[in-house]
This record gives sequence, structure tokens and C-alpha cells, in this order.
Amino acid sequence: MDKPLHFKTITEVASLIKAKKLSPVELTSSQLARIAKIDGRLKSYATVTSELAMEQASRAEKEIMRGRYRGPLHGVPVAVKDLCYTKGVRTMGGTAVLMDHIPDHDSTVVDRLAGAGSILLGKLNLTEGAMGGYNPKFKVPENPWRKSHWAGASSSGSGAAAAAGVAYATLGSDTGGSIRNPSSVCGLVGIKPTWGRVSRYGVLALAESLDHVGPMTRSVVDAGVMLEAIAGYDQNDPTTLPQSVPSMLRGIDRGVKGLRIGYDPGFTWVDSPADYAWAIEKAVGVMKGLGATIVPVQMPGHLRDYLPAWQTLCTAEALNAHRAHFPARAKEYGPFFRQWLERGAAVTGADYAAANNLRDACTGELRVMMREIDVFACQSTGRYAYPVTPELLYGPIPLDRDPWHSRYTAPFNFAGLPTISLPCGLSDGGLPLSLQLVGKHLAEPLLLRAACAYEQATDWHTKNPEGWD
Repeated sequence: MDKPLHFKTITEVASLIKAKKLSPVELTSSQLARIAKIDGRLKSYATVTSELAMEQASRAEKEIMRGRYRGPLHGVPVAVKDLCYTKGVRTMGGTAVLMDHIPDHDSTVVDRLAGAGSILLGKLNLTEGAMGGYNPKFKVPENPWRKSHWAGASSSGSGAAAAAGVAYATLGSDTGGSIRNPSSVCGLVGIKPTWGRVSRYGVLALAESLDHVGPMTRSVVDAGVMLEAIAGYDQNDPTTLPQSVPSMLRGIDRGVKGLRIGYDPGFTWVDSPADYAWAIEKAVGVMKGLGATIVPVQMPGHLRDYLPAWQTLCTAEALNAHRAHFPARAKEYGPFFRQWLERGAAVTGADYAAANNLRDACTGELRVMMREIDVFACQSTGRYAYPVTPELLYGPIPLDRDPWHSRYTAPFNFAGLPTISLPCGLSDGGLPLSLQLVGKHLAEPLLLRAACAYEQATDWHTKNPEGWD
């Protein structure tokens, strides 16, 4: 049977829109109706921009009917994490101190999506300040695959919305795993680009030297479409890279024959659920069967020593990002993030310097590991979705919070390397599992090519969460 309209990919609806067989107004209306029907339970949206969406849809329809088709995002409804500035629409960042914050301009990524002709459905819920816990004044998104299970923390609203079919694509941000975690546990494709590939202008910061903005979608090609639209140098963000943006989809169907994929079995298996590790082993085997050469490599030997540096850097930089409101309005922050900022206040200059040295050492070891390979393969996160309660998610910070849980994510934030996550199986309990492919700087087209080969050879991307209709 043909999949429902709300679960089609961008590529599928774009072809209908371009052929004038599907109206952007009709498509947007159907998405808004679905949001009204299920998001009261899903809780993915912080703000739904119904009037704006219908205005944009009407404009897109008129342009397309006049022959002014802009490309595969024209007339396609999307949504963005509520860190991204939107002119005239509140941008709260999951924080009570910003509940009345209405920007007078769009973030660069929102502006570029609009330039591609996409339709903005609204702003998506997230953890407070894009860290690990929610502010008690905000709703916690559900994991569409299983109620009361972890939806991936920071970009949880972005993951829930794309997976449940209340947006055709979303934007998330990733400081230590917050594109990869929700993409993993919600069964999506997520790209954490090379640091600097995508502008952070007009995006509320958690830790600027670690923050990345990227797409979350239901297919690899869709992720490439979104990334190409938002990537590129931005004079408003001096940290963006000056290199021109290539076609993300050119050559995407070339396969992986001859590609050198690095694999560290020990890294895959250590402290990992067996069903997750087996899924990664099988995924690597699929790539080998498609013609890739699997090269044994080793992740940095001192990884356990490096990982605690992430907290030192992140807490200190988060404190700086929130200096306008903390500690002056400390009581308005939730238990988790308030404690996170307090930890940042205790970081000395010497502490930060030492942590930055550890980060550089880890990056150096990763550079050596990647020297003889094209892509590195591992899981996208340390565990699949697990049962949670609001009390756990609102904070304070759990006493058993262990830096080792971020071993599959934080090292690649340290190094600013691009990654792509994509579905590679289901756990014994029926929850999504995710393969992560890591590339060298600016290797996003190669990652998309490798991910597309795997996606086409399997059917995990065709599975959607049930029980929301």
C-alpha cells in the first residue's frame, strides 16, 4: 500500500508539487490538521505558525503556477528547533527567561529555508538551553515510537515531529549529540555538518565552539536537500567556512565500491547493548557486500580521559551564552540547566585551558585515525530509547550522569567532523537503532553517498511509528 501523505519524503511530495499534482496549500493544510490532531499528545511544537504557513503556502502555489519553481523545497512544510530566530515569532530556547523573546529578524538558516520556498509550520520544543533537562514550564516531547521513552533530549521536538509526520523535515542543533540522539531514537536521518559549514547567526547558543546546526529527515536524499539549502558562508557569522557549497546530491547514487570504511569492533561492542552492537556489525557487513573495503582502526586510546573535558567546555561556554540572565534570574531556570550553569561558574580559566588541551589531543588522535580511511562507522548513540519520567527529565542533573555515555557523539563535536545518522535496525524490544558514519572535514557529499547506498540496500528507513492516527 502507498504510504500516507504525511509520511512521504520531501523528494516524493516535491515531484508532485513540481508536476502541479499537489498543491502547497493543500499539503500545508493537511500538515496543520495533523498537528492539531496529534500534537496535543506528541508535544513536539512550542509554537505553531498557522497563519504564516498558509500565507507562505499560498505564495508558493502562485509562484509555481506561474512557472517560478525554486527547487525541491518549494511548497514543502518544515519546522525548526525553537533556538532559531524567527522574525515576529517568539524564540524561547526552552527557557522561561525568553518566553517573551520575539526577534526582529530571522536566523540565517530560517532565511535560507524561506529562500528555497519552504513553508514554516512552527517552532519545536527542546530541552532548556539545548542541554539535557527541560524547564518545568515547557512540555516534554514524546518519543513517537513508544510513549514515556527518551526522545533524544535537546532536539527532541525536532525528532518527534519529523518521525510522527507533522513536518517533512526539521532543523536541530548538536553540541554533544543533539541531532544524532533524537535522530537515532526516533528512526530518522540526521546530519551534523562540519563545524562552520552552516551558519549559527540568529541561533541561540549552548556552547559556541561545539554547536552545529543540521537537518533531520525521513530519507538520506531529503537530508542532502535540506543541508544544501542551509549551508554556506555567511558574513553575519565569521565562523562559517568560506568554501563554496557543492551539490550534495551529485553522485549520490555512485555506491560505496572502493570506499575505505574504518571500523573498530571494540568501540562498537564495549558497554553497548548486544542487539545494538550486532546491528552495527551487520550494517558494516552490508557496506562490505556493496563493495566497500572495511579497514580495522582504533578510536583514541585515552577517550575516557578526554570525554570529561566536554562538560568543562560546555558549562563554561553556556554560562557565557546566558550571562544576560544568569545569575540575575537564576530562579527562573529549571533545576537541570540552573545546575549546569552553576557548574560553569565554578570553571576557572586554568580549568578551561586544560579541557581545551584535552579536546585538541582527542582531535589530533581522530585526525590520525581518519588518515587512511574515507569514513568511520559506529553507532549514533550509546543506547536506544529508554523509559523516562517528567521528574527525571526536568532535573536536577542525575547523580549517575557519566561522560562515557557520550562516547559516540562528543568526540566528533570536539573535532568538528561531519556525521550522518540513519536507521539500521530495531532493538529486541522494537525500538530504532542507528548507524553513524563520520567523515573528514567538508565530506558531507561523500557521507550522503555512503548513507544512500546503505539505505537503498535495506528497508529500515521505510518503517514509521504507529498509533498516532
